[in-house]
Amino acid sequence: MTSNLKKTVALSLVSLFALGTAATSMAAEGHWGKEHPRRHEVNDRLQNQDKRIDKEVKEGEMSKAEARKLHKDDHQIRQEERDMASQDKGHISKQEQKTLNQQENSVSKQIGK
Repeated sequence: MTSNLKKTVALSLVSLFALGTAATSMAAEGHWGKEHPRRHEVNDRLQNQDKRIDKEVKEGEMSKAEARKLHKDDHQIRQEERDMASQDKGHISKQEQKTLNQQENSVSKQIGK
């Protein structure tokens, strides 16, 4: 092999290794499907509910203990969403989204009572 050919092959191998490592790293960090539309909708709702809970506490409409319970419920929904997505390449199905939305509705009804 010529020197230039060896350099090209070596550079190609290093590039492939770097790309593989980056892809594995991104998947491990959860970047693989974080912005999937159904996941995005579920997580936007959770974020909105967290803000509503905090607003209720700030305005004296909800105790800190009630807020902790609702934040814990939201955290469990978020974890369930992540678990579902991890089983399907970063996506959630329409049925999984419906299930998560029903759980979010339950928490939402408890905010602002």
